[in-house]
Amino acid sequence: MASGISTTIKKALRMREDMPFSFYVIDFIFRKILRHNVKVSWAIHHTSTIKCPEMVKKGRGVYPGDSPNVYINALNGVAIGDYTNIGPSVSIISANHNLVNNEVYDTAEPISIGRHCWLGSHAVVLPEVVLGDFTIVGAGAVVTKSFSEGYCVVAGNPAKVIKQLNKEACEQLAAGRK
Repeated sequence: MASGISTTIKKALRMREDMPFSFYVIDFIFRKILRHNVKVSWAIHHTSTIKCPEMVKKGRGVYPGDSPNVYINALNGVAIGDYTNIGPSVSIISANHNLVNNEVYDTAEPISIGRHCWLGSHAVVLPEVVLGDFTIVGAGAVVTKSFSEGYCVVAGNPAKVIKQLNKEACEQLAAGRK
């Protein structure tokens, strides 16, 4: 009975069923009262930071910053495709400081992360990177270049392809989620 009421309340308030109420209470305290990440329009973990959230374009089932310690600098833009998962302590950095004057950010092309991607814990994605659909970024990887073809696992510093995924199996999963 209590579970049914909880589900009804979460649906009415447009809360995710997989997140506890405490997540939303803490989010409210940090964003609305303490004014941390105040410009972010979706619930995020209180230890995450999103700079320029208005420059983040997120697809269906995507919750950037819901894991602890995520850092997103979206000054030059970040696009995240449907059903992409961002693990804890991931950094997505769309703008570097100027090498001569560190008070200035250099302009760059936006970061683009495809559909059904997964960024493992402590991964770092640097400016202008494009990750194609179904790209898995291993824990601790530093992604300095694009893997726009997707359907692969990348790992290391700098990241390189360590495994190709079965494209047909990936597309079957994607078709089932539409």
